[in-house]
Amino acid sequence: MADPVLTFTDRGIYCPAADVYIDPWRPVDRALITHGHADHARDGMGRYLATEAAAPVMRHRLGDIALETIRYGEQRRIGDALISYHPAGHVPGSAQIRVEVGGEVWVASGDYKIENDGLSEPFEPVRCHAFITECTFGLPVFRWDPQPLVAQQINDWWRANKAAGVTTILAAYALGKAQRLLSAIDADIGPILTHGAVENTNEVLRAQGLRLPDTIRVTPELNPKDYPGALVLATPSALGTQWARRFGVSSQGFASGWMALRGVRRRRAADRGFILSDHADWAGLNTAIAETGAERIFATHGYTSIFRRWLESQGYEAAIVETEYEGEAIDADEPEAST
Repeated sequence: MADPVLTFTDRGIYCPAADVYIDPWRPVDRALITHGHADHARDGMGRYLATEAAAPVMRHRLGDIALETIRYGEQRRIGDALISYHPAGHVPGSAQIRVEVGGEVWVASGDYKIENDGLSEPFEPVRCHAFITECTFGLPVFRWDPQPLVAQQINDWWRANKAAGVTTILAAYALGKAQRLLSAIDADIGPILTHGAVENTNEVLRAQGLRLPDTIRVTPELNPKDYPGALVLATPSALGTQWARRFGVSSQGFASGWMALRGVRRRRAADRGFILSDHADWAGLNTAIAETGAERIFATHGYTSIFRRWLESQGYEAAIVETEYEGEAIDADEPEAST
């Protein structure tokens, strides 16, 4: 058997033919980055390669880095490997990375979802021989409702809170989820206030052409009484804190795929839970894998053991890859929330 196109090391996913790493978690000379979340795009690399759409957020988070960009679908020869990036649908600028060596094609998916959220570049199936997939929500219990239905649930909750004189506080990850919510909800219901981490990301994405409704940054000087009936878009770590209590009587919600599990909403100090994830659900994972045509599947970050057994029962050659990716953490706040 020929040498594998990609290998799995203590620094990250490695391509010997190109001498590059994909989303490494230890410092390396050259890193191919799938997207800007901090568990995939880390500080300390010598050189970075990412999509044009992911670059602004990466520069915002990581500062003055040696960052080269690539267009979706563009083929780049690096060493003896042919590299291309393809939409993952996870967050704006996210990509699956296709690596071809000697006619053998492997794809590292990073994080992905197959529902078109109207904001991120829609997921694109990539044919390959081997596919490295996340399985953050790799259990049959995880099945997402269509985004318009979830948006309607949030709008109805917000309107009811406004009518009752209660502030609506909705928690979501600062990169991707927050902007997806902003683009999906009815901004005519009332003013929208944003946590600083959310607004920082909004500014970066607006500057690169993404259209979002008007928002107002929450600062120490802001008086919540000046914005009756507001929706406050916060980071997960802000729920139940002094930052949230400044808005007086409020109803606090959380948007996450983990809301599909009983008890998680209570653990996150939320009154309402909305099942919305930027990761593929059970059906999405299976659909994406089938569309690759791959026979070898490597499962990472999620319900890996259960998902591997399921894949094997479906006739795939499956294995587990240990990584330091977090996916959508059930309790931890996202790393971007402190920026």
